Amino acid sequence: MTTTTLAVLVPLLPFLGAAAGLLLGRRAPGFVRPLAILPTAVAGVLAVLVAVRQGGGAAIDAATQLTPTGSVPIDLALHIDGFAALVAVLVGTVATCVQLYSTGYLRNDPRYASYAAIVSLFTSAMLLVVYTGDLMVLLVGWEIMGICSYFLVGHYWETEAARSASLKAFLVTKLGDVPFLFGLFALAADAGTFRINGILTATVSGGGLDHPTVIALLLLAGVAGKSAQFPLHTWLPDAMAGPTPVSALIHAATMVAAGVYFVARLLPVFLSSAAALVVLAVMAAVTMVGSALAALAQDDIKRVLAYSTIGQLGYMTGALAVGDRGAAVFHLISHGAFKGLLFLGAGVVIAAAGTNSLAAMSRMSGLSRRIPDAFWTMTVALLALAAIPPFAGFFSKEAVLGAAEHAATGHAERIPGTAGWIVLVSGLLTALLTAGYAARLWLLAFRGRGAAAPDLGRQPFVMNAVLWVLFVPTAAFGITAGLLPDWFDGRPLGPTLTTSVLGTGLALAGALITYGAWRHTTAVARKVPVGAVVAHTHTEPALTEIEAIATHEEVYGDIATAQDPADPGRLLLGPLHRHAAHGFHLDALYSALFVRPVRAAAELVRFLDREVVDTYVRGAGTGARLLGAAVRRAQTGNVQTYLGALLAGSVVLAIAAVLVAAGA
Repeated sequence: MTTTTLAVLVPLLPFLGAAAGLLLGRRAPGFVRPLAILPTAVAGVLAVLVAVRQGGGAAIDAATQLTPTGSVPIDLALHIDGFAALVAVLVGTVATCVQLYSTGYLRNDPRYASYAAIVSLFTSAMLLVVYTGDLMVLLVGWEIMGICSYFLVGHYWETEAARSASLKAFLVTKLGDVPFLFGLFALAADAGTFRINGILTATVSGGGLDHPTVIALLLLAGVAGKSAQFPLHTWLPDAMAGPTPVSALIHAATMVAAGVYFVARLLPVFLSSAAALVVLAVMAAVTMVGSALAALAQDDIKRVLAYSTIGQLGYMTGALAVGDRGAAVFHLISHGAFKGLLFLGAGVVIAAAGTNSLAAMSRMSGLSRRIPDAFWTMTVALLALAAIPPFAGFFSKEAVLGAAEHAATGHAERIPGTAGWIVLVSGLLTALLTAGYAARLWLLAFRGRGAAAPDLGRQPFVMNAVLWVLFVPTAAFGITAGLLPDWFDGRPLGPTLTTSVLGTGLALAGALITYGAWRHTTAVARKVPVGAVVAHTHTEPALTEIEAIATHEEVYGDIATAQDPADPGRLLLGPLHRHAAHGFHLDALYSALFVRPVRAAAELVRFLDREVVDTYVRGAGTGARLLGAAVRRAQTGNVQTYLGALLAGSVVLAIAAVLVAAGA
């Protein structure tokens, strides 16, 4: 079988599994789990074979025209280079782990069949984005992911949080997709093709684009929405109301990775505009620092990880801003492994603790002994997140910081030094904050003091087994840094001395400062007990999470104003904590600037429609009805009356005729 055929099967198999799952879910429930797991797993194996055959060498290209358009043609095209091959392996691996994990996590869910089918469709759409060589086909996968995220985030549609989060995710990402679509059209008009190869050729050696800055900025709007970058990142923390496996899939391998991957694919387009690179650098810097501060103030364990994802995506976009797509995709793959592990591990923690609140976990003792698999794997994953050597996150994050240093010192061609300094300084500051919130999460979740953690029974074996699968790349992927340059444009990805010392030193400082703050707050907090939301014993993990989410606020209140002296984040952030816990009030700002005016305009339109337009309509009807009533009164049925009226009318007409004639 040719490599091209294998590549076509990679996105096709999950799509067929999704279609079969939707059709047979009710009629043949016994086939639901095999249809969810096997097509995705086989697609993952085929992605590995495609990567082996591609081998980091020349890109594999194949195309056939979909339909003549009369202007710019649309092709069914494949373009598989080293980036695409490795990202597809990541997607296939994480998606298979998510499907396996879900069989235990949602083992009694009545809507599991539709859930599993949509996860397969989600996976297929991302693989289509990764492998396609035509921007219009990429847009199809891009939009399918948006609608899949809507359904999956809203899986627990009985809860208000899930309904609101799914709608918010859909609308915010679509807000970015509108300028993104215009950017694609403008790019195709300038380059004369939707084919990625043709666009890159026209950009690099074909005289350049006519409007590079406008095109790049329009495309960045879509990337900001899909990859949750400032200012369109606010949907991602709220999306934690969905099932934990969905969170792992969105954060590690599909939706939020799509924007970064898109910019990496078309990086020469963005390199054509120095202004766009500076905008991208500023967007990355604000995203990194702001999300890290917000993560340090969150109480929901999944929201901490959500803000962490936003910050790590900021590292990736920062690498792209300094022109190093190899470092960006290297961190994308590394992050996909350890963040998938962290989210799936968080699902085990929530199910074992009976709550998603770190404040409650900090009052429990012995939780780490009840879930040793999650404890050890998440410990390593948090070390990788904090970029502590020798784990994967250290190597990939240092590749980003090294690229930023290279640009800041003026050694990167066509990259503004300003962009390099912005990314370097913000990246180092974020390294300090990242280690701080990673240490805070670990201490509060696994080193709690107080009553013994509730015994909710053992979690399904498959949930723990998946954690160890993702543990392997989390711990060991970094050692491939010396082998990956052949896959990533030939640029070295090894850590540099300066950024390694600074980054690791700041990370260790952040962890130690947080530990010291925790020691202080733990002593104070013993006097202030906080009750825990505990589900019933031996219940399904998904039901535990639903109950935890539904009861969190009414039990603990608003974490931004609740007094919890056990939280070291409150001590470290001081008066900034309240604002960071609310995401620096961006949702409130958007509500004031956009939501309220739109609602007010809608109310005005409804008032005008009801009180003005409808008044004329009702008036016309009332007038006709009154006229009809008057005419009806004249219909008496008396022939003499009719003849009298006819005679009177004839006399009036005769007199009028005489007067007119006399006047003439």
